Amino acid sequence: MIRIAIIAGVLHSGGKRSLIMEYFRNINRSKIQFDFICDSNSNGIPFEEIESLGGKVYIVPPYKHIIAHLKQTYRILKANKYPVVHAFDNTLNLFPMMLARMAGVKIRISESISKGDKNEKKTLVKLILRPFSHLFANHYMANSVDCGIWQFGKGAYDMGKVDIFKTVINAEDNAFNQELRDATRKIYGWEDKTVYGFIGRYVPQKNPLFLIDIFNEIRKIQDNAILVMIGFGELEEEIMRKVKSYEIEDKVVNLGRRDDIKQFYSSFDTFLLPSLYEGMPVVGIEAQCAGLPTFFSKNITEETTASEFAHYIDLAQPAENWAKYIVETMNNQGVDRNKAYRQIITAGFDSRNEALRLQQYYEEKVRTTTRHT
Repeated sequence: MIRIAIIAGVLHSGGKRSLIMEYFRNINRSKIQFDFICDSNSNGIPFEEIESLGGKVYIVPPYKHIIAHLKQTYRILKANKYPVVHAFDNTLNLFPMMLARMAGVKIRISESISKGDKNEKKTLVKLILRPFSHLFANHYMANSVDCGIWQFGKGAYDMGKVDIFKTVINAEDNAFNQELRDATRKIYGWEDKTVYGFIGRYVPQKNPLFLIDIFNEIRKIQDNAILVMIGFGELEEEIMRKVKSYEIEDKVVNLGRRDDIKQFYSSFDTFLLPSLYEGMPVVGIEAQCAGLPTFFSKNITEETTASEFAHYIDLAQPAENWAKYIVETMNNQGVDRNKAYRQIITAGFDSRNEALRLQQYYEEKVRTTTRHT
């Protein structure tokens, strides 16, 4: 068995966790096992599931305590003698890759699962680290071509040095479910509503304040429209202030942080994601799988198109134009939600096939490294 150290960093209930866990659930765990190294300020570590699947969880101090973080991570890597370290922290991968090299780990995989936006403060750190983020890695990976090029450069991608493993989901499990839709809408009193959905962190990257602007314009066109938001983050109070300023408190439902989100994809009528940037958003694939007309900003890679349900709108367009396009598209798109999950499988976003490919990737790297040492 090959035991792999997964550098998860801060692990919340979000796309990174979904991505890693979906591979872990579907990989052959008699051949490949994951150990997770997570920062102590994580709030979404699925301890029980990881351990039930045979993995281990190691908790290290957060990056703000950088010396303690580095020392503890190094000790874990050195003590367990991992043949592979796979880091999912984008440009911050510089640090675990360096530690892995010091600890004698032969296969050091740096993965890019996101990009950045020049108007976001944390992007400055990403831009500073980006030229150095691949220094100690000897394998590059990304969940989209755009992410791979953003972090490792077009030259590296064109030379075939960046391996692409898509953002994946369990297509069958995320398929549209009419019974679940009816039950959920009844519980929340949405039977006669047109429900617009958003699932994600309330942070600048996700552009939630513009989302409120868009919905404010939508409700002027559709009187029965409501917006259901699921998430958490630093902008929550500002979001609710904007909702109040538009006097739409009765039309915006903030359900906060939740892990039981599958029911909501089936109960929504439309999904909105006007992000400033993304890697390849898990929620976007899950929404399409449930047959939701899904409206992305054009800042999100069109590699996220997994079905006929994906639509893209330029962020330069005002909220009014977004609203008109969304409502017109919904009215004109004949939606057979039951066929969506098959399109997801055909497009290569189902976790079972990609997990097998990742397993073979790990095994080949270990074989090749062993052969040359």
